[in-house]
Amino acid sequence: MNIDTPDFRLIHLLADLEEEAVLKLVGEKLAAGSDPLKILEDCNEGMKIVGQRYERGEYYIAGLIMSGEIFREVVEIIQPLMMAQKASQKSSGLIMVGTVSGDIHDIGKNMVGMLLSCYGFTVVDLGVDVPPAEFAAKAVELKPDIVGLSGLITASFEMMKQTVSALRAEAQKHNLAFPILIGGGMIDDQVCRYVGADYWLKDAMAGVRLCQTLLDKGA
Repeated sequence: MNIDTPDFRLIHLLADLEEEAVLKLVGEKLAAGSDPLKILEDCNEGMKIVGQRYERGEYYIAGLIMSGEIFREVVEIIQPLMMAQKASQKSSGLIMVGTVSGDIHDIGKNMVGMLLSCYGFTVVDLGVDVPPAEFAAKAVELKPDIVGLSGLITASFEMMKQTVSALRAEAQKHNLAFPILIGGGMIDDQVCRYVGADYWLKDAMAGVRLCQTLLDKGA
């Protein structure tokens, strides 16, 4: 079978929130030598279906939370394998992430961080409720290739804007250049323009793909 062929059983088990069945199948696939990254991509497809069902009113917020928890468990199973495989390889780039001041949500940020690690990036997680000045100071210290800001609540938008301003001011002062990404369930293009970020995303795997694209281009 072509390794690029989607595993529709895995996709739909996750979409149906069948936690035990998903974890059992993932274990079987790993034991059979399946590509861990392909497993993650199939699970991400299942997450997209969950999102579509939520938008249609077929799932409630509990379904979104449950699917996120299943995906997190899959990533936790796969991450050690990926880290071991990539231990001798050069990092794909340094990504600094954190949840902005006033927001303590970290599920999405943690998921993106774990996936980035699986794909060979070095991730520095500043945690939650991070003030703009701390983001800026850490950017000067670490000189990341990309900075990612997370915020789940609408009240985060103003703090994201302040954080982006602080990051850009320090970057200019120290002659640094890095794209700024924002992510969260309420984020869209309008919010991205308002806060002054370069890119926005809702999907964890899309975040990985974007980071890969940006660094391939030497952003």
